[in-house]
Amino acid sequence: MKTTLIEEQNDSVRRLVREGYAKIAQETAAGGCGTGVSCCGSTPQEADKLARELGYTIEELQALPDGANMGLSCGNPAALAALRPGETVLDLGAGGGLDVFIAGRKVGATGRAIGVDMTPDMLAKARGNVAHYRKETGLENVEFRLGEIEHLPVADNSVDAIISNCVINLSPDKAQVWHEMARVLKPGGRVAVSDMALLKPLPPEVLALVEARIGCVAGAVLVSETGRMAREAGLVDVVLQPKAGYVEALTDWEDPLYKKLIELLPAGTKPADYIASVEVTARKP
Repeated sequence: MKTTLIEEQNDSVRRLVREGYAKIAQETAAGGCGTGVSCCGSTPQEADKLARELGYTIEELQALPDGANMGLSCGNPAALAALRPGETVLDLGAGGGLDVFIAGRKVGATGRAIGVDMTPDMLAKARGNVAHYRKETGLENVEFRLGEIEHLPVADNSVDAIISNCVINLSPDKAQVWHEMARVLKPGGRVAVSDMALLKPLPPEVLALVEARIGCVAGAVLVSETGRMAREAGLVDVVLQPKAGYVEALTDWEDPLYKKLIELLPAGTKPADYIASVEVTARKP
């Protein structure tokens, strides 16, 4: 009975996230959504502003198909992974394809970049840009697969590198995600993830916000918990590097979600006291 209840709760979280990100895909495709740079996507100008803050180069952003960068990043995992020609790289929660299209150029004609996403609207958005990518690069090395990151549609021991950008926090079963990463990595393969993590627990009022769940805040776990799950999955050389600057930037830019967080947090505190973008690197023995 307890297992069934947990499964129902997990399904409920996935449904909430899927519906939220389907809305983001639809509204950004229509040129809509708000003026923020997190939670609900953003205009192209705001998305590029955030991406440059995270270390993406102007050349990388200009080479992207239209709409691939939706302003949903909290790091630059493709750069963190130091991808090499000929490698197979897997992106968990590929969204509009931002990191897959960048990774495809890095791994070249003999490599492969695979994106997995559970939201059909996001998948359609990413797949719709493949033709443009092929025309611009001459490469036939990217693909997008429908699936949940807790149950990856990828063979065992088949991937050189795994990247993910602000997605694992959305999963209701993060430990299972880490086990799946370990399963699909080749021996010696590596992980380079950018995600949101907690420096200390959030107040219940924040955890109850639907937009905080979609906005990569309410589902985040402590930095130490992230490291524990990676090690328990069998990964080694686990390194976690919190980056407080991301949250501070969103607060300074008066992102709608972070404005609401400020109202709910205890007096004298700010979002960056609780939340950080964290870079996680690890490898499979």
